[in-house]
Amino acid sequence: MKRNSFHVLWLLMTAGCVSEPAQYPLETLEFYQAELAPEEPQHVVEIVETPIPLPLPGQLKNLVDAPEQESVSPARAIEQGREAARVEPSIDGYSNAIQVYPYTEGALYQLYASPGQVSDIALQPGEILTSVSAGDTVRWIVGDTVSGNGDDLRAHVLVKPTKSGLSTNLMIATNRRTYHLELTSLESGYMAALSWRYAADELAKLTMQRDIAQTRSEAQIASGLSLEDLNFNYRIEGDVPPWRPLRVFDDGRQVFIQMPAGFEAMEAPPLFILGAGNKVELVNYRVRGGYYIVDHLFTAAELRLGDAPQSIVRIRKGADPTDREAHWRRKS
Repeated sequence: MKRNSFHVLWLLMTAGCVSEPAQYPLETLEFYQAELAPEEPQHVVEIVETPIPLPLPGQLKNLVDAPEQESVSPARAIEQGREAARVEPSIDGYSNAIQVYPYTEGALYQLYASPGQVSDIALQPGEILTSVSAGDTVRWIVGDTVSGNGDDLRAHVLVKPTKSGLSTNLMIATNRRTYHLELTSLESGYMAALSWRYAADELAKLTMQRDIAQTRSEAQIASGLSLEDLNFNYRIEGDVPPWRPLRVFDDGRQVFIQMPAGFEAMEAPPLFILGAGNKVELVNYRVRGGYYIVDHLFTAAELRLGDAPQSIVRIRKGADPTDREAHWRRKS
């Protein structure tokens, strides 16, 4: 019994020694009212392609007494093909110290280097270098490096001649394309860097941006809507078909009828306005992004579909008069 009393006394003493954590005053925080950010308009880019006329059947005819083509030796044919494929640097192609070539498969891009100077060949960001081959690896120093990180990682091929008066070719293979270059070393004057502009990729990017902007434009029911101006005081009555609207509201000028998900795959019911004496009248409206948009306000309307039986969904402005709770809310 004494041992138990001793244990109780010891627990009380140890409990009394436990101190509560110090209460630190909270810092005064400044709160800011949230503001609705305006939605940036999505402009649809119009892509215009240059039409290429093609001959129709019967338009290709054999030429009478056509001059025969001059036959050339294989060496001459190779030289003419290489001359036609060469792309030289131009004043208009420079961006600061970078010569920007338009990329074309099979073109021979010219790079002019100088002893004691490094020329940088910059590939497309995100392009992975797989191999580099040079015709003369003894008198030309070829290396590679990278810059940036993540999606901006960019591969660079560096070339430097050991003396002037040299020429060779260079082939660069990546995971996207192949580059062919001709290297020439000069006593003075060199190209510090070169890169490419990719018209096909730019067109694909513009096409994707146009599709995204068009999708957003179709999904956007209207621009300039303000939450403070929206009126949801509408009720939906009648049948319950799969296309029964979810909600109805207006902004003081137009009425928006939100249809259920998957409405695009259903047969769309026509909309009728109920005028004086519940007389049915047709009304101009449009369907956009799963919404019926009526360009003027109405008191009552109906969506009808079918003959026998006919599904009818009524839309009325104002609260349900049989809703006593809503009635007392209006009174208060």
